[in-house]
Amino acid sequence: MQIRTLGCSGGIGGELRTTCFQVDDDILIDAGTGLGNLSLEEMKAIRHIFLTHSHLDHLAGIPLMVDSIFGDITEPVVVHAAPPTLRALREHIFNWVIWPDFSVLPTAGRPVIRFEEMHPGESVELGGRRIEMIEVNHVVPGVAYCIQKGGRTFAFSGDTTTNDTLWPVLNRQVRLDALVVECAFADEDEELAGKAFHYCPRTLIADLAKLEHATRVFITHLKPGAEDRILAQLRRRLPQLDFRRLAGGQLIQL
Repeated sequence: MQIRTLGCSGGIGGELRTTCFQVDDDILIDAGTGLGNLSLEEMKAIRHIFLTHSHLDHLAGIPLMVDSIFGDITEPVVVHAAPPTLRALREHIFNWVIWPDFSVLPTAGRPVIRFEEMHPGESVELGGRRIEMIEVNHVVPGVAYCIQKGGRTFAFSGDTTTNDTLWPVLNRQVRLDALVVECAFADEDEELAGKAFHYCPRTLIADLAKLEHATRVFITHLKPGAEDRILAQLRRRLPQLDFRRLAGGQLIQL
């Protein structure tokens, strides 16, 4: 299994792109502005998109992608998400005001995009990969994903703060080969992080104590300009853990 980082920043500017991960050739986990790093041919190969929540930095690429490859889609791109996230997509994006409703185009019987409800605790099997949805704690309903293939396991926290829902599920896995977890704010912005339901180094370190696996930990969703500070604070608080700052274009091979 190969995880390609198309976008992993908490904002944009220069080469920074927001959250989007490509699993092998045909699956996306979130679809922020990083989706634009795919070529048209690579976009045409995407068959499934799994969304963590309804915020724009995690789904902005979907309407533009389906519009760009509209004439080449022979079967719908399936968007998997929790019901509140799909409701937000229908009401606020694909509503004929912000963007055309591609779930009924070119016809309702043969659309180019299909919405598929998924609930925390449920899993989807796709080509030897098992993708499990896990509830997390964000300002809007949010989820994480745990992906297994060939005995290897990868997890992505989505946007979250302190919670007791993600860690027990990860601990039940036989192994955890890589964890991508957010840490959006530095410790001096902990009050803002709390209001936005994001981690800062202090709260992330406290939650990592709940994880029973030894694994590679990649940090994502750092706010532009604060990246070095956040990483330094994490390493100072837990020097024995090799925190790695995720970068656009980075591959995680499992």
